[in-house]
Amino acid sequence: MTDDIHARLQGLVDANDVVLFMKGSPLFPQCGFSSRAVAILQHLNVDYQSVDVLQDQGVRQGIKSFSDWPTIPQLYVKGEFVGGSDIMMEMYESGELQQLMADKGVVQAA
Repeated sequence: MTDDIHARLQGLVDANDVVLFMKGSPLFPQCGFSSRAVAILQHLNVDYQSVDVLQDQGVRQGIKSFSDWPTIPQLYVKGEFVGGSDIMMEMYESGELQQLMADKGVVQAA
């Protein structure tokens, strides 16, 4: 991966409390896993930045090596990689994701 892409990804992760790298947008997810990730974040009522990896091939490939995680979507909270939609679902159902948001000081959406 190029340093430029890595720097861009790091900048996005650092600049936002919650970042979801996904296929499509929150209004028009382009895969079921991205759709589920968006639904979980909406249930949590947190502000988040979404990044459509389909718009930029460099980001689409770069995020996989950036996180050392092979699939999309990918969730970051306060700079920390959390996981993909299956992990998000497990954490949400167990209450871990809500606790993580609270522990990290992520504020509820207005």
